[in-house]
Amino acid sequence: MASDAERAAQGKREGDENQLESFGETVVIPPNRRWWALAVIAIAQLMVVLDGTVVTIALPSAQRDLGISDADRQWVVTAYTVTFGGLLLLGGRIADYTGRKRSFLVGLLGFAAASALGGAAQNGATLFGARALQGAFAALLAPAALSLITVTFTEVKERSRAFAVYGAISGGGAAIGLILGGTLTEYASWRWCLLINVPIAIVAFIAGTILVTESKSGRGSSYDIPGAVLGTAGLVALVYGFTQAAKTGVGWLSVEVISYLVGAVILLVAFVLVELRSASPLLPMRVVLDRNRGGSYLASLLVFAGLFAMFLFLSYYFQYNLGYSALKSGIAFLPFSVGVIVTSGLVSALLPRTGPKPLMLIGLAMGAIGLATFTFISDTSSWVTSVLPGELLMSAGLALVLVPLSSLALTGVNDDDAGVASAVLNSTQQIGGSLGTALLNTFYASAVASYVLAHHLSPSAFNPPAAIHGYHVAFWIGVGLIAAAFVAVLVLVNAGKDDITTQPGVPAGA
Repeated sequence: MASDAERAAQGKREGDENQLESFGETVVIPPNRRWWALAVIAIAQLMVVLDGTVVTIALPSAQRDLGISDADRQWVVTAYTVTFGGLLLLGGRIADYTGRKRSFLVGLLGFAAASALGGAAQNGATLFGARALQGAFAALLAPAALSLITVTFTEVKERSRAFAVYGAISGGGAAIGLILGGTLTEYASWRWCLLINVPIAIVAFIAGTILVTESKSGRGSSYDIPGAVLGTAGLVALVYGFTQAAKTGVGWLSVEVISYLVGAVILLVAFVLVELRSASPLLPMRVVLDRNRGGSYLASLLVFAGLFAMFLFLSYYFQYNLGYSALKSGIAFLPFSVGVIVTSGLVSALLPRTGPKPLMLIGLAMGAIGLATFTFISDTSSWVTSVLPGELLMSAGLALVLVPLSSLALTGVNDDDAGVASAVLNSTQQIGGSLGTALLNTFYASAVASYVLAHHLSPSAFNPPAAIHGYHVAFWIGVGLIAAAFVAVLVLVNAGKDDITTQPGVPAGA
């Protein structure tokens, strides 16, 4: 019989090795290698997240260079986010079945190739297509990355720190993208906002082959292709309907817009029916019907829809109304990025003590207030007094939301569903961003057109007062979306501090 000392030593060895036995295989990961693997995964995830916004700051330059219309310019963002969000569930399942490391590496190479195509684009259509390809490969890469974190870090404190890194990347990465985009646009070309991904992806691929350990589901190998087609087509139709409504002379009540929106509803309802009857559903209902996970997914969707109001319209406000250069515009977002990163580290220490709900509610309230402060901006506003306070409030609030949300969304999930649960979380962020961008851009265009008409201004020229009015309308809608996320968390989330520490594969509260 082993002595107490021997049993303690054995327990320490098992904890340090962090064995992953619940995925049909035993994977032994030394402690130091876990953190190096996290660094590689973090680099890849940062590339995916910042690519959603890195082109935003360069969008005015790309728009002028390629002759893209105002109504179509948002496809540079939404072509990426729609394919990303629409294919994430399929990407998550592929990662579960074929191996998460393999999907991670293939996603990196494909993302690099699509980025190179976008950087060489000579017209808007090619750029839109390249962005869509980036989104498709990101849909393979992102769920693999998050599920690798989930299965690699099973100890409570380590997992909190790992999710703090993920939360900081998810929130701060968007602002870092704006800074990087501004620097590249200012000193090189908007094309380098895409080409920069190529060396980053190659370095991450080489490091990933060495440091990342493979894991995959122990069952299942079929893919729900009809579900993927219906889900993606439904989302594209929805976003395209919003986009068409923004065009001059079309409007919300046109036959074309109504047709796309009705078609989107039909396709998405069909997607749900297919998932309910499929033997190997792309989105098992057990993943989203859990009260806490469902609440966190809904909150994520709404938060990212509102968040894009800040990035998109402040970018245009800085450059068009205040006359900032692309670089100066990017630097103007720096406090937001720093705030998210710093606060995420503090939240990781608080989460095991408070549980997710109090932190999320406080964060959402701060985010809504911060976004509301932007409704006071004007052409004569000072960045220090009119923009900086809102950025700091939103950055701290977003960190308070994202770190517990990321952990809550994966707590208690079945081992075989780790990839798809990760994909749903990523999907809500990307779908929220794409729908939010389309929705807010549509209302912005309508508000500007109404202002121009009411004040008898020239519709063919940029009108600063009209643009300011449009920004204010978009910001208020963003506030409403974040407020809706607050209600969703308040009503649906009931996990306590003990529930959030549950390991994968163990039902919360068990």
